[in-house]
Amino acid sequence: MAATGFGSPGVPGIYNEQQIEGWQKVVDAVHAKGGVIFLQLWHVGRVSHSSFQPGGALPVSASAVPISSEFKAATADGKIVPYETPRALETGEISGVVDAFRRAAQNALQAGFDGVEIHGANGYLIEQFLQSRSNQRTDRYGGSIENRVRLLMEITKGAIEVWGANRVGVRLSPYGIANGSGEPDPMPLYTHAIQSLDPLGLAYLHFIEPRSSGAGRAEVNWQNVPSAMVLFRPMWRGKLIAAGGFTGEAADAAIKAGHADAIAFGRIFISNPDLPRRLQRGYPLTPYNRATFYGGDGVGVYGLSGP
Repeated sequence: MAATGFGSPGVPGIYNEQQIEGWQKVVDAVHAKGGVIFLQLWHVGRVSHSSFQPGGALPVSASAVPISSEFKAATADGKIVPYETPRALETGEISGVVDAFRRAAQNALQAGFDGVEIHGANGYLIEQFLQSRSNQRTDRYGGSIENRVRLLMEITKGAIEVWGANRVGVRLSPYGIANGSGEPDPMPLYTHAIQSLDPLGLAYLHFIEPRSSGAGRAEVNWQNVPSAMVLFRPMWRGKLIAAGGFTGEAADAAIKAGHADAIAFGRIFISNPDLPRRLQRGYPLTPYNRATFYGGDGVGVYGLSGP
């Protein structure tokens, strides 16, 4: 959504006319097949490196708190290095971040998308403001839970101004630990965030289940962790989507139990582009190959050979 929001090679944006024109082709192709497509808007914050930033500046975050040394960053030329200590956004700069999300939402509308999803998960900028580990601010965006949720609410309301609430979704990862994230006691924080979002009438709320937090980096299936959809479904009146490590059977069970209205798939969709048909008819699934996911060629994008 902004030139400062990148943290990985080859990530698409939607902040200039050329990008809008490129997305129009994607959207037209989806609509031609009868599909619906929302654009996920994100800013990675400290999950970046100065080599991606305009002028080689430091990445920004809620506070000057680096990601722990157990995680590594990739530079623009593919080197693996420690994450840098980010620069804390000045209070006066935060409105510019909100405006950048709003402009991205407007660009998505111009490109013909059917809606937008605000990415407030996975340890990216919005979650860096949400969580006390990464947010050590003393202004109106730090300290109390209400203050830490403020950026999420301002960005979401900005997108609603463009689209209307019924075309805006929000993604969260309660109990997630991706990219060095993690709140010591997630329930009060995410209870307040969800109860603040609930009256807005959003298209949906989208959870990443804790068992799959950090799955972009490695094959994980955390055991003995809470279920976000089970915990927070009672306080969310709108549509709820859950994602993360579901099988077809587990997805059916979650929907039948009322824990979610829909289940999103990622990893097995990569190697099975006809996944809905396979699940519906009980066909076998082609195994995915994680090493190809972020390789930059067609293998990881369009699936592996198989039935």
